[in-house]
Parts: sequence; C-alpha cells; structure tokens
Amino acid sequence: QVQLVESGGGSVQAGGSLRLSCAASGLNYRLMLVAWFRQAPGKEREGLAAVWTDTGSTSYADSVKGRFTISQENGGHTVYLQMSSLKPEDTAMYYCAAGNRGVGGVLTENRYGFWGQGTQVTVSS
Repeated sequence: QVQLVESGGGSVQAGGSLRLSCAASGLNYRLMLVAWFRQAPGKEREGLAAVWTDTGSTSYADSVKGRFTISQENGGHTVYLQMSSLKPEDTAMYYCAAGNRGVGGVLTENRYGFWGQGTQVTVSS
C-alpha cells in the first residue's frame, strides 16, 4: 500500500544542476526520517542525505556536502534533493527512502523500511 515515487532525473552536463522529487502515498502518518541514496553499476548503495522531519536536522555524506541539499514537507510525504555542481561520478540511480523504525546510522540503508523504484541521473563530462 505504501509507495514512494521519484521523479526529476535526467541527463545533465558536468557543473549543472537537477532537483529530484519523491512523493509518498498510501499512509496517513508522519514519516520521521527521510533520505536519499544512490547506486552506480558495480558499486554498493550509498547514503547521500537524510533529514528528520520533526526537527529539520540533516546529515550529508562527505561526497555531496556543500553541493546537495535535502528538504521535505507534508510530514515527509514530499522529499526533494537539490543537486548542484554535478560531476560525472554522480552518475547513478537515485532512490528516496523513509522510515520510522530501524537501527544504524541515518545514511545506512538498513535503517529504512520504504523505498522508491529510483530515478536515473547521468552527468556527462
């Protein structure tokens, strides 16, 4: 019943910007923690950014700090990832994630119970 759907991916030149969106449906309660991950072929899934929807506290991976910004509204039912100064190494499938339960750090994939299907981001040099 719960579904997360990403949008906003595409192809962009190095140095460009994109904004990804994630919409949650099928639930009536607040999502306490929402995040963005990415995975490139042959590599492990990488946590990029997370935000607690009650306090606004954010966490970022070093690889995207200062370039990416996560935000949310409607109790975590809508999540954004603003990406700037994109690099070819940012090319990956990007996923949004959410959850009210779990263990581990906020950029650890096992922390989350809900996942979207992903949106592709391709950055050319």
